[in-house]
Amino acid sequence: MAIGGANLDVNGIVGQLMSLEQRPVAMLNKKEADYQAKISAYGNISSALSGFQTSVQELTKLEKFQSQKATSSDATAFSASASGKAATGSHSISISSLAQTQKLAVAGQESDVTSIGTGQATKLVFDFGTIAGGSFDEASGKYKDATFSPSGQGSKTLTIDSGNNTLQGIRDAINAAKMGVTASVINDGSAAPFKLTLSPTSIGASNSLKISVTGEDAISKLLSHDPGGTQNLSQTATAQNAVFTVDGVTINKTGNSVADVIPGVTLELLKTTTTPATLTVGNDSSAITNSVQGFVKGYNDLNKTLQDMSSYNAATKQGAVLQGDSTLRVLQSQIRAVLNTPISNSGGAYTNLTQIGITLQKDGTMALDTAKLNTAITKNPNDVASLFATVGTSSDPLLSYTSAANSTGTYPVNVTKLASKGSMGGCEEVETLIIDAGENDALDVTVNGVSASVVLTPGTYTEDSLATEIQSKINGASTLSSAGISVSVVHDQFGYLVTSNTVGSKSSVEITGTGALNLFGKSPVYTTGTDVEGTINGSPASGSGQTLTAISGAALGLKVDVSGGAVGERGKVNYSQGYAHILNQLITSVLAQEGQLESRKRGINSSIKEIESRRQTLEQRLPLQEARFRKQYSSLETSLSNMSKTSSYLNQQLSNLPRPY
Repeated sequence: MAIGGANLDVNGIVGQLMSLEQRPVAMLNKKEADYQAKISAYGNISSALSGFQTSVQELTKLEKFQSQKATSSDATAFSASASGKAATGSHSISISSLAQTQKLAVAGQESDVTSIGTGQATKLVFDFGTIAGGSFDEASGKYKDATFSPSGQGSKTLTIDSGNNTLQGIRDAINAAKMGVTASVINDGSAAPFKLTLSPTSIGASNSLKISVTGEDAISKLLSHDPGGTQNLSQTATAQNAVFTVDGVTINKTGNSVADVIPGVTLELLKTTTTPATLTVGNDSSAITNSVQGFVKGYNDLNKTLQDMSSYNAATKQGAVLQGDSTLRVLQSQIRAVLNTPISNSGGAYTNLTQIGITLQKDGTMALDTAKLNTAITKNPNDVASLFATVGTSSDPLLSYTSAANSTGTYPVNVTKLASKGSMGGCEEVETLIIDAGENDALDVTVNGVSASVVLTPGTYTEDSLATEIQSKINGASTLSSAGISVSVVHDQFGYLVTSNTVGSKSSVEITGTGALNLFGKSPVYTTGTDVEGTINGSPASGSGQTLTAISGAALGLKVDVSGGAVGERGKVNYSQGYAHILNQLITSVLAQEGQLESRKRGINSSIKEIESRRQTLEQRLPLQEARFRKQYSSLETSLSNMSKTSSYLNQQLSNLPRPY
């Protein structure tokens, strides 16, 4: 019997055994990697859904389908822009004059830094107004036999003294005062080259200047200027309004940007014309087409992402990371179900996307027939809007849908009380049209519960110009304007009527102060605004201002603005939800924290935590197992070594035994 030496490779044996022991850990690592890949895939799907939702949301905006385009036949004469409120049509426009600001120049001076006069404190009073009558001499830049009428803007006062009695000093003082006049010093290169030029910052005929000077005679001879009297400045440009005609009707405006002549259209007058130019307003189909093209692209991008994540490669026999995933299948089914379901209660000519040129292909992509879409937009733009957006229409032009109901449908509206505005009016005719500083110029105003103190500009007014002054000062009060509060002021047979521009029960006006008695008399009349009242779909509705809100039934949540008309049955409001609205709601729910994608990711993350726990347990056992293996095989190595020694000894002993002969 012979036993060889031990020479066991303990490290090699233990290493191989530990490789087997580590296989469960490797399997867990692979499973975790698969889960992480799924989470990443769901993240890609969320991004693709968000991208699609962006294009969808463009089509939920009703104003997108109401875009109008304004075109000028002579872009050098005027430009134009249109909002969705502009009516389709064309208009003939002729421009006689452009609005411009007055420009005045003082007599030339040899220096712009030399003191003018002795430095005596001199008061400059600037008044704005209109020059009328008489004649104007272009050569001298002066009027003859003209009159100057203040426009009610109030006087602006400035003091010149030894610290600023140069042309540069006067210029800087005027500009620093920010009183609505811009001053400059120019050098015309003549013997007396330096000229101070003045120009009101506001354009229009009512912004001509009158300058009164009290104090230094030298400054008075330089700057005093009365268009109806002595004029020491030369007028180089006349303050004038824009005068133009629209369809033969003459319009007079203080500025060249005009937004209140043709509803929904803003005109920018650029030059006078000798022949009429044409303004054309029409539907801006390109804006709608671009948005629909974005919708189709967004869908196809999403579809590609979903297919990439769920496909199977027959050649490699490998499935994508989410192949067979139920969450993905449900999402695809939900989107297709929306796109394949006709829109109900649209009230328009179209109920499905195919009718406007959008079709789903066999490969899952979406195709767009642009020509068919443009035809639909041109023919029925409102019906195309109903196919995509949330749309509310009314049979009464004074009823307007403002917010969605829970359910689509057609709902009758009955108005039992109209909304009104709060006001404060006089009780008797007042004669005082002179506002004196410190006597009757202060008003303490409370509008809609918000208070402000204003001071009227001293001066003599007409009835209308005083109404304008009161309105301007109240609306200019920061506490009111910052709260979005404004008023309208008119003069009537009982004095002045101040009306809050807010509608509803919170609308009110109260005015006290030293000027109130002269404006409203001893017993002013206060009227508090009221909210609209009525029913929607036969059920009582909540009224706030001019808005009726359905508070029960199928119409719950529907909001309708009642902007006038009479009490009684006011027709019906039809509410429909288009594809873009429905898809937007679906995507929002899918992407929500409680949506199917986030829920699926939470489930996977929970599984990953389990894997981490199991792996940690296994990894904690591995060192112990390795130690056991080493102990066992080290012991075996020792035993085999001892056996080898014994074997060697026995062999030696046996070899020493006498051999038989």
